[in-house]
Amino acid sequence: MTLESLDHLSARDFQRLSEFIHSYSGIKMPVSKQSMVEGRLRRRVRALGVATLGDYCRYLFDQDGLESEAVGLIDAVSTNKTDFFREPDHFEFLAEQAVPALLAAQQVSRRAPLKIWSAACSIGAEPYTLAMVAAEIARANPDVRTSILATDICTEVIETATLGIYPESMIMPVPVDLRHRYVMRAKSGARDRVRIVPELRAMVGFGRLNLMDRTYPVDHDMHVIFCRNILIYFDKKTQQQVLSQLCDHLRPGGYLFLGHSETLAGFGLPLRAVATTVFQRLGDT
Repeated sequence: MTLESLDHLSARDFQRLSEFIHSYSGIKMPVSKQSMVEGRLRRRVRALGVATLGDYCRYLFDQDGLESEAVGLIDAVSTNKTDFFREPDHFEFLAEQAVPALLAAQQVSRRAPLKIWSAACSIGAEPYTLAMVAAEIARANPDVRTSILATDICTEVIETATLGIYPESMIMPVPVDLRHRYVMRAKSGARDRVRIVPELRAMVGFGRLNLMDRTYPVDHDMHVIFCRNILIYFDKKTQQQVLSQLCDHLRPGGYLFLGHSETLAGFGLPLRAVATTVFQRLGDT
């Protein structure tokens, strides 16, 4: 047992942290998550050169450290579970139903690129999966050009996503033919690492965005928004706020994809279900 493992947050400090994390990011941090929070914040304790978690909290709340440390704190406690082709039926629906419908409605054409937003992109598996799907669509229909915006609250995962370098084990869910086309293996050095090909990396623009912000610097005519497996960390009020804002950035006829454990029930939004956790924006197209 180490001295570090004996260092714990007081009930008051955990409550202060929990309230700040919720107000800043929308993420709920119940007492059951205290051990997880302590483990993740020990890295910030070391980075700042303070002695204990209690000293870290005093720096945050009593010495005006929050302004400079907020991003580091949120980076540390954010959950970034992600996989390539996670919930694969969503990508099948996008390729086989959503994009053909958008083409038929002339919302997407040679002059009007398909605009997709991955709103909680983590280390990039989701937007690069979307880029693979879009590239395959373009192989069959060269008129379809795609622009993908990928955002996350965590700066560290954005840096990883921008590089597009992953352990080889991470790409196992990618179909073999797509791996051959869109994933590069190292010729030397770290042979257990792979990288997304440059043409897909060029298709995706990454940036930091906090879904709790009152306005999003995002176009209001997105054809497709993926916001999957993040709402489960929010309370109902925050879910309503975020979903309403996402709808404002989705054009009529566009599609919103949520995680399979998430729902729109009771929110009264201008959306209709078209598949499992896939919703289409109502209104004139």
